[in-house]
Amino acid sequence: MRKPIHFVTADEAVQAVKSGDHVHLSSVASAPKVLIEALCRRGESGEIRNVRIHHLHTEGEAPYTDPKFEGIFFHQAFFVGANVRKSVQSGYSDYIPVLLSETQKLYRCGALPCDVAMIQVCPPDKHGFVSLGTSVDATLAAIECAKTVIAVVNPHVPRAWGQAMIPMDMIDIFVEDDTPLMPAHFSEPDEVETAIGRHCAALIEDGACLQMGIGAIPNAVLAQLGGHRHLGIHTEMFADGVLSLVEKGVIDGSNKGIDKGKLVSTFLMGSQKCYDFIDDNPMVAMMDVGYTNDPYMIAKNPKTTAINSALQVDLTGQVCADSLGTKFYSGTGGQVDFVYGASLSEGGKAIIAMPSCTKKGESKISPVLLQGAGVVTSRAHIHWFVTEYGAVDLYGKSLQERAKLVISVAHPDHREMLEKAAYERFGPHYMHFSL
Repeated sequence: MRKPIHFVTADEAVQAVKSGDHVHLSSVASAPKVLIEALCRRGESGEIRNVRIHHLHTEGEAPYTDPKFEGIFFHQAFFVGANVRKSVQSGYSDYIPVLLSETQKLYRCGALPCDVAMIQVCPPDKHGFVSLGTSVDATLAAIECAKTVIAVVNPHVPRAWGQAMIPMDMIDIFVEDDTPLMPAHFSEPDEVETAIGRHCAALIEDGACLQMGIGAIPNAVLAQLGGHRHLGIHTEMFADGVLSLVEKGVIDGSNKGIDKGKLVSTFLMGSQKCYDFIDDNPMVAMMDVGYTNDPYMIAKNPKTTAINSALQVDLTGQVCADSLGTKFYSGTGGQVDFVYGASLSEGGKAIIAMPSCTKKGESKISPVLLQGAGVVTSRAHIHWFVTEYGAVDLYGKSLQERAKLVISVAHPDHREMLEKAAYERFGPHYMHFSL
């Protein structure tokens, strides 16, 4: 029989944070808003200084990145989301380059301290367990390593299964709140994104196990899969796009090599319908990111098909997915984990998909990456590359072959420029080179 919980106010709870502490926040929809607001009030009081805040992407505001908190809070992100992007680019915040699979390792190996973990959980069940709901990722590791764990008990947090379930005795301080989780809204795919989705879907075989990120392109891919059979999900995140395919029986996980029949993820980012779907659903296993993003675990599922996006790709197949030149835009995330894991999977396919041009009409395929741009997926790791103009397989191709293939799926308005750049790079023999 579980013992009753003693609740304190959010302002009382954040008294546990001391100057110089490292604080972890649960991510995406589970960011503990009431604790964040209380911590910022404490920061305004002048009681604390030099507090470092860590998390993956979070939904909603990130008030601790306000320049007025300089010297009080220093945000060091594992991933640069839209709500902290301006702060990171201006230098008020910072970014820790890390594979998503290793965000948990930062805490567990001691490379990064965790003094206080601030999380959200569902109300406890009769056995004294609570669930982390939509955000397991590196949060479970933070809970294990933190000196103090503060949990917001919120009835809107879904009771997710898998490693999301933790005993109450892992928590030191409890706070009550009933603020609904922040939903994520995605735009409908446009003509370009729909074409990309169609090319990606043509590469997905029956029985494939899928990983894909967020946004319009993944939704466009999923919209094309209604005629497929026995698809599975092993991913870092999923959103609403998978729900209709589960309802239709397209996604049943029957061909998976591990976690057969289950949708495996480490965090969610979707609508309330998505959060309701995982509530008390044994079909969904919310797992530690060290499990979901381990390339060798990923590879245990046959036909793993990983679809990830890019900001820029050069003629040799180098993929920049974290920065626009020297300006950080997102992060390494799980792209490398899944590109490598899919390439190790029997019958697997690693796909990088992006529009051929920016909204301003500039080519996203470039002779070379912008100065300062980071290579996330190397030219040695890339396999399939997809734009609205088609899909090309770069694996096993030489530099000159790659240039020809990449240019073939560039926007027609930019192909002449790219051909000229390839000619200047490889010499006159390039022009006589045929695939």
